[in-house]
Amino acid sequence: HLQLVESGGGLVQPGGSLRLSCAASGFTRDYNIGWFRQAPGKEREGISCITPSDARTNYADSVKGRFTISRDNAKNTVYLQMNSLKPEDTAVYYCAAAPQRYGLELRARLYDYWGQGTQVTVSS
Repeated sequence: HLQLVESGGGLVQPGGSLRLSCAASGFTRDYNIGWFRQAPGKEREGISCITPSDARTNYADSVKGRFTISRDNAKNTVYLQMNSLKPEDTAVYYCAAAPQRYGLELRARLYDYWGQGTQVTVSS
């Protein structure tokens, strides 16, 4: 059983940066970790994921070139570096874990374990 805890959200001006962290406890090495976000009135959107061993990554087009996912297996932590933030990036951000066999999928229904979310607000 995995537990995931996000941190690092907050208020930032457009063009600014934030780094989110996802701390995992439990047996994580068989799981890909993904980042999702959900804005009010919108569906949950998968934005990035990373494999546990070789750190292969995938990004949604909406964040490609601006966001970077990474992981520190020694610390059981996955990071999401978010640069050039826009008001439309405002959302609750979640990390989640999916069995490694699913590959670099960003479909929420494939993810078994979820954190509680952290709010990111991009506004001047």
